[in-house]
Amino acid sequence: MPIQFIKGKIQIYYTQIGDKGASSLGSGLANCINLSNLSLQLTQKQIGAKGASCLGSALANCINLSNLTLFMSYNQIGDEGASGLGSGLANCINLSNLSLQLTDNKIGAKGASGLGFGLANCINLSNLSLQLNYNQIGDEGASGLGSGLANCINLSNLELDISDIEIGAKGASGLGSGLANCINLSNLSLQLTRNKIGDEGASGLGSGLANCINLSNLQLDITDNKIGDEGASGLGSGLANCINLSNLQLDITRNKIGDEGASGLGSGLANLSNLTLRLDDNEIGAKGASGLGSGLANCINLLNLQLYNNGYEIGDEGASGLGSGLANCINLSNLELQLCGNKIGDEGASGLGSGLANCINLSNFRLLLIYNQIGAKGASCLGSGLANCINLSNLTLFMRGNKIGDEGASGLGSGLGNCINLSNLQLEISDNKIGDEGASGLGSGLANCINLSYLSLELTDNKIGDEGASSLGSGLANCINLSNLSLQLNRNEIGDEGASGLGSGLANCINLSNLELCLDSINEQQQFKVISKYLKSKRLVVFQIKFC
Repeated sequence: MPIQFIKGKIQIYYTQIGDKGASSLGSGLANCINLSNLSLQLTQKQIGAKGASCLGSALANCINLSNLTLFMSYNQIGDEGASGLGSGLANCINLSNLSLQLTDNKIGAKGASGLGFGLANCINLSNLSLQLNYNQIGDEGASGLGSGLANCINLSNLELDISDIEIGAKGASGLGSGLANCINLSNLSLQLTRNKIGDEGASGLGSGLANCINLSNLQLDITDNKIGDEGASGLGSGLANCINLSNLQLDITRNKIGDEGASGLGSGLANLSNLTLRLDDNEIGAKGASGLGSGLANCINLLNLQLYNNGYEIGDEGASGLGSGLANCINLSNLELQLCGNKIGDEGASGLGSGLANCINLSNFRLLLIYNQIGAKGASCLGSGLANCINLSNLTLFMRGNKIGDEGASGLGSGLGNCINLSNLQLEISDNKIGDEGASGLGSGLANCINLSYLSLELTDNKIGDEGASSLGSGLANCINLSNLSLQLNRNEIGDEGASGLGSGLANCINLSNLELCLDSINEQQQFKVISKYLKSKRLVVFQIKFC
């Protein structure tokens, strides 16, 4: 059996030691009563209940343990083995740091409760990481764990992964009750994906979190849990009490949250400096998005925001409400908004643009508005908003499948022309009815972005001809610091003359090292010749032309 033992760290390679090997290992460890640090790597070793229980008995002798890492995922220890481990941990009253991984181990309610019983004795724990996902713990087991955690009043850092373990409302509420006692928690990561906690369970968690007034960082994933408005509002109420919370990552995807719930969540967001909020696949409409916007308006200290609400119908009213909220977030440095497929039109895009105009400290911005109903006016207003963001260095703007046309593309170009500090730009405005005039407007704007080093420009499925392509080339000719360029112009109306104009402009980009160019397959041999004659720079390392 290949074993390595260094400073209390035991790694067993390759061998499937089973119960017999684990028992032998336990017998040896039982004599190591002065151990303070122990790390056991026993993942996927065919260990069952007997082997785990023997290891637990050994740990009971290691009363001086301060730091324990035990990785035993993908075995078959079951309830008996988990309870045996819990009994052993109950003796380790000096434990300060514990990391326990028991993923996919056929553990049920009795085993989880046994672990909770053991943890209840570990009153000196300050850092706990516990992975119990893919077991069958249920409500009783989750409540047992909560009871154990209630005794760990000195916990400052807790990571708990209990995804896919058949928890309902009662179990989540039991966990919440346990967390309510952990008043010294500073950092909490709680993964509860794919359970069935519902409104009652979410509210119970919220009630528990309301007591964690010293929380600074919270990561909560409750994706796919049948949570509705009442549960979301309960969570919001709890979060509102966490007055020291500065960093929140909340994933509440694939639930049944509507307008009322979204507004309730929004009410709990004040004081944050970093927020990631995932709300995809819920039932949030215009009022809910506006309610979220009202909540964001209170987050005057926000530096970083990520908001995902794809695939529902917040419309113009909701988008404008979000924009109004963003207008107050004047300290934002990093912003990502994903609002694809939301029936946002000109009015909503204009509202977003107005809000962005206040975010003058933005450095990094990603805005995804794919497949909405934005026309020329909305795109132009977005451009006007961006024109105020003069500190932008990285911008990603995806607007495929709208109807911005020539006027909208020119408006975007005009706005980009003010962003003179841009170094990285990804602009995807395919399928938008853009012709020569719009391409020319974009080119004029890009001509001002002299600090660009990376540009990805996707204009597929438009109506750009030779004049537009040549104007784009003229604009790019000013971007002398470009080192990486990806230009997608296939499915337009560009011929040899346009290809020549592009090539002529690109010839000025003397620092280009990587170029990807996608054009139509008509006259591809001639177009290749025309462009290639301009691009003889020795600096060009990667040169790829695709004809689609």
